[in-house]
Amino acid sequence: MSNFSPTSMLARFLAAIVLVFATYNPSGKSYVHWLLDTFNGGEFKPLFVLAGIALIIGWTIFIRAARRSLGLIGFILAVAFFGTLLWLVIDVGIVPANNRLVIEYLILIIASAILGVGMSWSHVRKRMSGQADVDEIE
Repeated sequence: MSNFSPTSMLARFLAAIVLVFATYNPSGKSYVHWLLDTFNGGEFKPLFVLAGIALIIGWTIFIRAARRSLGLIGFILAVAFFGTLLWLVIDVGIVPANNRLVIEYLILIIASAILGVGMSWSHVRKRMSGQADVDEIE
């Protein structure tokens, strides 16, 4: 816990961005697009399966850690916070409401932020309150 820093929180956020954007992104270069190409007559190869398993492992690690750290109410609050932030940038005109591509990228970044915050929240809470989370007692 003493090694936690803003840099380690940023590293978790960047890892979440890689996970989310490798799974799906609007550019057409993602696992979802690869999956659709494979089902539409592409060749099914071991690398495809390996990449899928790696993504499932990544999602499992991130979702499990975020669920334990944030809990249901924390998750709802994180979604509400980032969703309202998106609404704000659209409402004040920073992002035009009809720019679907930019909004899609922002939603993917928000999903990454929620996963990154979820991975880091136990550390942040300990720093703020001095209380540690204990999930498993041996």
